[in-house]
Amino acid sequence: MTQPSVRFKQVDVFASRPFTGNPLAVIFDADGLDTAQMQTIARWTNLSETAFLLAPTDARADYRVRIFTTQGELPFAGHPTLGAAHAFLESGREPNTPGRLVQECGAGLIELAARGPAAHADDATPIWAFAAPPAKMTPLAESQYDALRAALRSDAIDFGATPYGVDNGAPWLVVHLSSARAVLALDIDYDALATVAASVGAQGLAAYGEHGADGPATFEVRCLMTGLGKGEDPVTGSANAAIAMLLAQQNRRPGSRYTVRQGTAMGRDGRVFVDYDDAAGKIWIGGTTRTVVDGTIRLA
Repeated sequence: MTQPSVRFKQVDVFASRPFTGNPLAVIFDADGLDTAQMQTIARWTNLSETAFLLAPTDARADYRVRIFTTQGELPFAGHPTLGAAHAFLESGREPNTPGRLVQECGAGLIELAARGPAAHADDATPIWAFAAPPAKMTPLAESQYDALRAALRSDAIDFGATPYGVDNGAPWLVVHLSSARAVLALDIDYDALATVAASVGAQGLAAYGEHGADGPATFEVRCLMTGLGKGEDPVTGSANAAIAMLLAQQNRRPGSRYTVRQGTAMGRDGRVFVDYDDAAGKIWIGGTTRTVVDGTIRLA
């Protein structure tokens, strides 16, 4: 690696309180790093994703980001989008348009906006949100339903809401379960799930189910990955964007805004805020972001 060091932040994204969200490593001034070097760093940080900030190649963008898991690169992911925006702004850089950011990534240009104070947040702190990118949507064939039941080891799947593969840059098989409790009870067969998910081009499961009226959020969500790593993701922006889009398509959305709790099964307490902006034709996915570690990474 030719650079001696790069600036680094570790950001807690979608956290309801400190250390309860999804940590993201953000590497600044990464233009001098090649793909292999980025992958090496992402493997070393051992987080679900590492974001590398670069100069944009599109004049409309404020910055460019490349997103890596420990296993490979993603064209888009949600919590790195919010975390990278947070790091960009906290570093003192100014957006081209106040209150708006445009991120350039493998999925194209992603719009972000300051959407606060959030009507469903516990305080008046403004939050940033990204506009859900376009997605390819593929219904799961009925011939796969029994295999899905077996893979999830669950009889609580709601097939009245057809499961879909939703690919917005991070491809998820979105499945509705009968309740939040059923979501938390999942104990999946990863190898079997990988086969079912692959039938719709997905690399993991995004399962969601309702909480009761007095619950901590509208939905409980869990994301179980079968590609580019295996295991559970703490809090997932792309999957929540996929769920929100599918709810709208199936005429099941719970009003103009709702909240999600995610990470419970991992001892986390993530919160995602979803807003349907019908006037603009956008779905906003937002959450809090906090820097936990700030410093440099030595490259040589």
